[in-house]
Amino acid sequence: MGLSYEDLIVGTSIEIGKHTFTRDEIVEFAQKFDPQPFHLDEAAAAESPFRGLVASGWHTCSVMMGMLVRNAFADSTSMGSPGIDEIRWLKPVRVGDTITMMNAVLDKRISESKPDRGIVSTQWEGINQHGETVITVRSKALFGLRNPGAAS
Repeated sequence: MGLSYEDLIVGTSIEIGKHTFTRDEIVEFAQKFDPQPFHLDEAAAAESPFRGLVASGWHTCSVMMGMLVRNAFADSTSMGSPGIDEIRWLKPVRVGDTITMMNAVLDKRISESKPDRGIVSTQWEGINQHGETVITVRSKALFGLRNPGAAS
């Protein structure tokens, strides 16, 4: 068994992975899920407030979720999430940007109604190659306990 509730330590932050956004993937995602001109067309994007092609915020969230599942939650006791508390798109993600994802454990508690699992509050941060935070996400996740009843 991989990562479980007991392994998640409040106050810790780990790097989950890096991803470089290409023009083709930005446009492909936008065509399917967020077809706004500044995600699809360089000429239209140049006339937008972004002054160039940018990734959809939902694309950035999706990439981060994929890294989290593949690189941290694979073979874990993750039971999904009851939801996202907050998403902030702080800076645009542009063609060629490499985003490093960090995941911090903010708080955790054992469920009162289902004591075989815990609720973990986390903050994801995406940081570009210039050291600028481009996105933050606050969420909760459910994790099974390795030894229910043994944790306090």
